[in-house]
Amino acid sequence: MHWIDYVIVIASILAAIGAGLFFAHKQKDTSAYFAGGGKIPAWAVGMSIFATLISSVTFLAYPGAAYGGNWILLVQGLMVPIVLLALIGVIVPLFRKVIRLSTYEYFERRFGLFARLYSSVAFTLGHFSKSGTVFFLVSMALATFLGIDIYTIVLVLGITIIILTLLGGMEAIVWMDVAQGMLLIGGGVICVVVLLFLPEGGPSEVMRIATENNKIDFGPYDWSLVDLTFLVMVLNGIFYAMQKYGTDQTIVQRYLAAKNDKEAKKAAYIGVLMSVPIWALFMFIGTCLFAYYHSAGAPVLPEGIKADEVFPYFIAHELPVGIRGLIVAALAAAAISSLDSDLNCISAIAVQDYYARFKKNATDGQKLRFGRWMVVASGAGAVGVACLYISWGGEGVLGALFALYAIFSAGIVGIFMLGLFSRRANKQGLYIGIAVAVLFTAYAVLTSTKVDIDGNGTKEILLDLGDYNFSHHKYMLGVYSHLIVLIVGYVASFFFKTPKAPKELTIYGYLEAKKKGDHS
Repeated sequence: MHWIDYVIVIASILAAIGAGLFFAHKQKDTSAYFAGGGKIPAWAVGMSIFATLISSVTFLAYPGAAYGGNWILLVQGLMVPIVLLALIGVIVPLFRKVIRLSTYEYFERRFGLFARLYSSVAFTLGHFSKSGTVFFLVSMALATFLGIDIYTIVLVLGITIIILTLLGGMEAIVWMDVAQGMLLIGGGVICVVVLLFLPEGGPSEVMRIATENNKIDFGPYDWSLVDLTFLVMVLNGIFYAMQKYGTDQTIVQRYLAAKNDKEAKKAAYIGVLMSVPIWALFMFIGTCLFAYYHSAGAPVLPEGIKADEVFPYFIAHELPVGIRGLIVAALAAAAISSLDSDLNCISAIAVQDYYARFKKNATDGQKLRFGRWMVVASGAGAVGVACLYISWGGEGVLGALFALYAIFSAGIVGIFMLGLFSRRANKQGLYIGIAVAVLFTAYAVLTSTKVDIDGNGTKEILLDLGDYNFSHHKYMLGVYSHLIVLIVGYVASFFFKTPKAPKELTIYGYLEAKKKGDHS
């Protein structure tokens, strides 16, 4: 790294801190702090959704996946606009009407307190573990590029993200996401342009090598749920779309930041329609990397290099001064734009689902102070998880711990679908569905998850049942848990006589209102 590269990276980090300071004076109540006062333009909210979805994991993992295989991971992303075009018109006005801040307030109104607590805890644990993972992965890459101790990187990034989120609230996060999203797009486009013209023969040679090696492909197309197939990714993508846009606080909270329902819908469409091309862009980077390093006269990669290490190696050794700094800054920006959202949303849930829920006489000022403390606590916790990852290599105890998180967050999309599409479903039936899903997920996770037991690479399944181990691909686990909650919860509801849910809490209220609107 040249000193110019260091200046670019440091400037991007200082800009994030500056954004927090700039917007700090506006954060006087919880509405401004967690939802930007509901006054942020749709295009900015959409950019923020895009930047949140495109994390630094995408930045590193997608090129590696395409280099080592093909574009099958993109199938998940391609399902998102298909599902959202059908549902976003229902989801956005529903949440803007029935919740104040937390997504999981809808779950309580539909199925009672337990559903709210279960889903909010599942989100918190999932995103808390994800935050630590993102910290770990991006810090490893940045430490390699910058030649700085990885613990220092984790600390600097952590402090930056905490300051941005603590001081600036959602408004600072959204506007920094806009800038960081543009930096991410610019970095990706520059890499593609460089890679297309590096090999002898230029773009035509890149496409020839890619085509001959079936690198731009979405297969295998077998009717199998055991291996990573097109079918597995389609099913996973459908539920991924519903989970992100229907149950994920980081996305739903942004619906509340828009000025009205129409603007919120527009923001959702912008976020989705921007994300898919950028996912494809980073897949194409991996394809171009493969073509470059397999073209005539290309430098030889170090022996034993892994597929997900090729892109960082290319950035470090092939990009010119200045451009290298811009790409590394984009990597840091991707991490910041993902993690600041997590901290703000975890804090919002802590305030709305717990503090305000159980301390009903709390003033708005008290909620705001509690929310700020939760930002600091969440940020410190994520930094701590990243440090544990570093010291334990991301294996062993943490692998088992996150397996437990997966077990106790089973079926969230099933809860949402049951509430949205069935007036007959009730909380008693839902709780039975959740219990069955948790038991099934426990069985599947424990009989398919391998962990490092001695630190020397020896891995064992947590619970080995031989022929009765869960054998389907791990991506199917979430699909099954959601379906179990949906099906078991619906059937079990018929054993309990309860009044039907109010129409306004289901899709039928939306359809009725739309029909009346059309006639008028």
